[in-house]
Amino acid sequence: MTGQVLALDGATGAGRELLGGKAASIERMRAMGIPVPPAFVLTTAVCRRFDDPGDGAGAVPADVLAQLPGAMAELERATGRTFGAGPSPLLVSVRSGAAVSMPGMMDTVLNLGMTDAVRDALAAESGDAAFAEDTRRRFAEQFTKVVGQPAPSDPWGQLRLAVAAVFRSWRSARATAYRRDRGIPEDGGTAVTVQAMVFGNLDDRSGTGVLFSRDPLTGAAEPYGEWLPRGQGEDVVSGRADALPLAELAAAQPRAHAELLAAAARLERTGRDVQDIEFTVQAGTLWLLQARAAKRSPEAAVRHAVTLHAEGLISAGEALDRVTADQVEALLRPRVDPRAAAAAEVLATGKPACPGIGIGVVATDAEEAEDLVDAGADTDTDTDTDTDIDTDTDVVLARPTTDPDDVAAMSLAAAVVTDLGGSTSHAAVVCREMAVPCVVGCGPGTSARLAGRTVTVDGGAGTVYLGALPVVPPGALDDPDLRQLTEWARAEVGTEAGAVSELPLTALLRARGSAARPGPHSAEQPAPVQ
Repeated sequence: MTGQVLALDGATGAGRELLGGKAASIERMRAMGIPVPPAFVLTTAVCRRFDDPGDGAGAVPADVLAQLPGAMAELERATGRTFGAGPSPLLVSVRSGAAVSMPGMMDTVLNLGMTDAVRDALAAESGDAAFAEDTRRRFAEQFTKVVGQPAPSDPWGQLRLAVAAVFRSWRSARATAYRRDRGIPEDGGTAVTVQAMVFGNLDDRSGTGVLFSRDPLTGAAEPYGEWLPRGQGEDVVSGRADALPLAELAAAQPRAHAELLAAAARLERTGRDVQDIEFTVQAGTLWLLQARAAKRSPEAAVRHAVTLHAEGLISAGEALDRVTADQVEALLRPRVDPRAAAAAEVLATGKPACPGIGIGVVATDAEEAEDLVDAGADTDTDTDTDTDIDTDTDVVLARPTTDPDDVAAMSLAAAVVTDLGGSTSHAAVVCREMAVPCVVGCGPGTSARLAGRTVTVDGGAGTVYLGALPVVPPGALDDPDLRQLTEWARAEVGTEAGAVSELPLTALLRARGSAARPGPHSAEQPAPVQ
């Protein structure tokens, strides 16, 4: 395979700027011998041609489309299956993946290649007509949502439409806003990864999940994740289903769990950063789908930076690169007055997803939340407060689940609360990146019950209180990890800098940032240790 469609065989020699983050992670894992379904990629160069009015002009170039049959033939050989046909049909996922991580901002289509005949073949092969019908339903719903039309009966037609839709999603309003807010260049483009499907919804020994090699919430140096039996990846990420703790996988399938932890440890060592891993277990066999540097809470950013240095994985300078001034400030934010919390009415409890305190009036719709922020939300508060948070303008976004269309409102919200989902759901991951307090999985109907009320959200405790509660300063500013980072930052400046070397950590980090160093999530993987 030559040109702009590449087989991800672990030997392309291409970097993430061309492959995109998702394909680069697949390439990396294939090279390491980690079990990954075979895949190929339409590179970011194809996206730039797609967007070029003088070349693709909003269509996939013909010479690129001509390479797809050869690329698919390699997947067929690797899997022993036939794309969209035969007694052992091959289905594929079509996923976006930019060089810089943009979680949830672009589009994905799973189970592509599905037809009536393929559904019947899957039913015959698996002996489970319900599995085959569930897979067809998932495909039909997702294809229509992403592409904007019902799926044609021709699998190749499905593939062409899905690839074009994913490329178009690079220019979607939500993706464009995400890049603008984070200073990500507009001309990078997304790659499109086409990967053989494995099925977490196949049987009782199948499922899907997300593993963090270390806790992205607290910064504890221990694995953290969730597992959803008989589910597919979008079920966990979207938050539509409440996943189980990873310990449930260990109890039900200890071999798959042990293999997962071993792979995570290898990926963390070579990547030199905390890993966010998407995986599927199909009939007891583990498959990794993606690995990337994990989004993390402000506290976790600080803890991980110091711990990874102590373990010899990164230098002191790299540890400082992993922490921003905004994260340090977020770590030092006030907390709910414990006496007020003890006396307050608890309206909801859920899973802590991002620590911090958010106070405001609850909006249950993203557009409503944005309008309230723009207008300056004005509502009667239920409790007097000593806090300096302006509850007349702050809004808490409460939704059954969140999706990429909610991100703009989430970025404006004082806190985010969801009815469903776990600590690896879309709401949790996005809020951790933006340092927005978040509580997820509070139970069906929670958002409706909270609508219009003024609440205090404690993201670290997973609690939603009635009214605007008073907050107090943090108990101790002399945190050992912050002290260590401060020592490194001052040593880097040097004593000859005089008064500059005595600046607080936040000022020192901002000074480093002015030198245009990449932030902690501007690239998904740091360079390996030489």
